[in-house]
Amino acid sequence: MNKKKKFATFLWRVTAIHTIAYFLAGIFALIFMNYKELFAAEVMSIMRPINSPWVAAGPGLQIIRGIIIAIVLYPFQEIFFNTKNGWLKLWLLILGLSYFSTIGPTFGSFEGYVYTKVAIPYHLLGIPETLLYTFLFSFFICFWYKKPTKVWNISTTILVLLIIVMSALGLLSSLGVLPS
Repeated sequence: MNKKKKFATFLWRVTAIHTIAYFLAGIFALIFMNYKELFAAEVMSIMRPINSPWVAAGPGLQIIRGIIIAIVLYPFQEIFFNTKNGWLKLWLLILGLSYFSTIGPTFGSFEGYVYTKVAIPYHLLGIPETLLYTFLFSFFICFWYKKPTKVWNISTTILVLLIIVMSALGLLSSLGVLPS
């Protein structure tokens, strides 16, 4: 496979799996972690309410984030796909850098514990969603590389298109164009 096609394949797979894993983790958090009430709490006032047009657009916009993740991870793909427990290495890397050791003081990060006045229970709230997303992403991207089939291409394309359509419909609904 030539370099351009190899990169395009990597870009698509990472972007698709990221978008799907992010969507599933978000739905999990919305349903089981009561994000509607949590986002309305004073301590979480930095978060937009779940009926915000930006929140509705968020799942579809994850394609942009997926592209960024793919570009960053591309030079290291051999480590994740061609070594024993590569998915675990990828999972630890993403979990460590994107959640626990962020540059800014975000909820749940080391910096957040040190520099914010947010109570510890609020910092701990994001852990289930984060663990679910990072596991789904790391495991399934590595699995797709170990067992590539047309079923992956077809199913991920359908799922990403559905997420984009649902995101667009949510955005239109939150703007009042469609009834809610």
